[in-house]
Amino acid sequence: MWNWLRLVKDSVSEKTIGLMRMQFWKKTVEDIYCDNPPHQPVAIELWKAVKRHNLTKRWLMKIVDEREKNLDDKAYRNIKELENYAENTQSSLLYLTLEILGIKDLHADHAASHIGKAQGIVTCLRATPYHGSRRKVFLPMDICMLHGVSQEDFLRRNQDKNVRDVIYDIASQAHLHLKHARSFHKTVPVKAFPAFLQTVSLEDFLKKIQRVDFDIFHPSLQQKNTLLPLYLYIQSWRKTY
Repeated sequence: MWNWLRLVKDSVSEKTIGLMRMQFWKKTVEDIYCDNPPHQPVAIELWKAVKRHNLTKRWLMKIVDEREKNLDDKAYRNIKELENYAENTQSSLLYLTLEILGIKDLHADHAASHIGKAQGIVTCLRATPYHGSRRKVFLPMDICMLHGVSQEDFLRRNQDKNVRDVIYDIASQAHLHLKHARSFHKTVPVKAFPAFLQTVSLEDFLKKIQRVDFDIFHPSLQQKNTLLPLYLYIQSWRKTY
């Protein structure tokens, strides 16, 4: 379902069409919880998951509602707005994953909240070159203004120090959330760790961007790390996140 919702924004040029599709998913979630899912493959599988794992409706609705609000294609006004978006989408997805794993734990929820926020921030950073190629910039405006950087600087792929300072500040916030999430490591149930393995790819990206001095347009950032599967295995074997 998450991939379908994410693709709605990328595949529609008119907000009206996007809103219609979001309304479909809102009604679908409502129907699923009334045991009357539409005859659509994703909806049917989601209904099965809801029945099997007793998934909380609130998390599903938060994802849909936030994606609907995000159809406006506007830059985030500040880092808090980006974090709120990440909390309502990425973190909600992690709360659902924890429910699938049968985990109800406050510390696991706190870790999920921070990991989701880190994921949202990293996704925003990683997508900057792609968005720029479509004449769009979504990076938080407050941080851009703080360093005297305009949207045009990103559209022109400017690599000046003040542009890299913007990326540094945003990446630092993602790193901080990752650090906070790991501070709960000793109190989070081990059963929850598989839900948090995405921290491996988040840390990998943050290290790569640091190595290129926060040049968000550096070609190496678009290359896949072929060792990621190994890192994931090691992290899983160590029973950590």
